[in-house]
Amino acid sequence: MADLLKIYKKFYDIYGPQGWWPLSKKKTHARHHSGAPQCYGDRFEIIIGAILTQNTSWINVEKALHNLKKNKKLGRNFIIKMTRKKLAKLIRPSGYFNMKALKLKNAADFFSPVKSAALMQCNDLNYLRSELLAVNGIGPETCDSILLYAFAKPVFVIDAYTRRIFSRLGFIGEKLSYPEWQKFFMDNLKNAGNKTAVFNEYHAMIVAHAKMYCRTKPLCSECPLKKNCRYRQTGKGCLNS
Repeated sequence: MADLLKIYKKFYDIYGPQGWWPLSKKKTHARHHSGAPQCYGDRFEIIIGAILTQNTSWINVEKALHNLKKNKKLGRNFIIKMTRKKLAKLIRPSGYFNMKALKLKNAADFFSPVKSAALMQCNDLNYLRSELLAVNGIGPETCDSILLYAFAKPVFVIDAYTRRIFSRLGFIGEKLSYPEWQKFFMDNLKNAGNKTAVFNEYHAMIVAHAKMYCRTKPLCSECPLKKNCRYRQTGKGCLNS
C-alpha cells in the first residue's frame, strides 16, 4: 500500500486535483467538475461520456457531446425517442458511432431515474457490477467508470494507461486480467481513507501522467518516477507476473 500511496501523493503534488468527471453543465463543451454529480442529469451525462469514450480520446467525446448539447438531445428521453440513425450522426466524432448509438440506447433504457436512485442507495459492489455488466455495451472498464464517477462507489478503474504505467514501474504484469489488476489496486489501497475520493483522483491523475510522460513512446528522462521505474532502468516492463 505504501508504494501505491506514495505514487498517489507524488502525482497529487505534481498534477493537483483533477476534478473528474468532465461535465458540460450549461456550457456546450464538457469541463471538469469538482465533486460528486449533483443530480440525475449529471449522472446520465457521465454514463453517456463513459460509453462514448470507448476506443477514442476525450477530445472526440467532447465533440460528440457538443453535438448532442447543441441539438438539445443530451438527455435520456431524447436518446430513447431518437432514431439510431440520427443519434449515430450526432455522435459520429466519437467513432464506432453506429455501435455506440445502440449502446447509448441500451443505457438509456436501463438507467431510468428510478433505477439510478436504487443504484445510488446500494453499496453491494458485486451486485452493482453484475447489474451494469448485464447491459449490452457496458464492459468492465465502462462499468467501473460509471460506478466510480456517476454513483460515487469505491471501485478502481483499470484502463490502458494504468496498465502501461504500473507494468513499466514493475508492480504487476501488463497481460494479467482486468479482475487481477483491479484486485491488486483495491487490496493495496484498502486503508487509503476515503477510497472513493482517492480512486477518483488516482485514476484521473494516471491519465494525466500517461499523457504527459508515460506515453506509448515514453519521455523517461523527464518523468518524475524515473528513479524507481523498471522500464527506465532495463528497457522492459513487467509483462506476465
